[in-house]
Amino acid sequence: MILHGYYRSSAAYRVRIALNLKGLAYADAFHHLLRKEQRAPDYLALNPQGLVPALEVDGTVLTQSIAICDYLDEAYPDPPLLPVDPIARAQVRAFALAIACDIHPVQNLKILRRLRALGLDEAQVNGWARETIEDGLAACSKLIDGQSGPYCFGDRVTLADICLVPQLVNARRFGARFDYGRIPAIEAACLALPAFARAAPENQPDAE
Repeated sequence: MILHGYYRSSAAYRVRIALNLKGLAYADAFHHLLRKEQRAPDYLALNPQGLVPALEVDGTVLTQSIAICDYLDEAYPDPPLLPVDPIARAQVRAFALAIACDIHPVQNLKILRRLRALGLDEAQVNGWARETIEDGLAACSKLIDGQSGPYCFGDRVTLADICLVPQLVNARRFGARFDYGRIPAIEAACLALPAFARAAPENQPDAE
């Protein structure tokens, strides 16, 4: 498998965590987002969206981090990233998608560039990102209020944790609050695991 990513991409970070949790070997292909290498013709031939991550598997290219994690969970089911119970599965997915669909996309690089192009100054752009993150994490915290255990949904790492930890890197980048409920303790528990530590942005070969 070849993972196309960038060390600071939170979506690529999710996939690195999932690959590590599954104990899967992969090769890296890096695309520097600030230099717009993801828009190079050879990469657009692989992923027409010009986004990272993309995962090459036996000649097939998979895109979108949640879809890639779903593939990994189905193809390599141990350890599982989702609970067996249908209600619990839906709850984990809802938490993960709240981050992947509602928080992350509206404060990613593409959107921030568009805000600058519309005339917002740097303080306004960063304020946009910060408010988006804080509103989202406050809501996510309430989604797991009734849960116990070290991770978002109990004693096992799930897709929820895989999405939460990378988002907290973005929170720090923009100076956003993330001290909501159990979130700081969950992050600490996750980062104590080798799979998360190895996937961290600062531990990637392309880190700057």
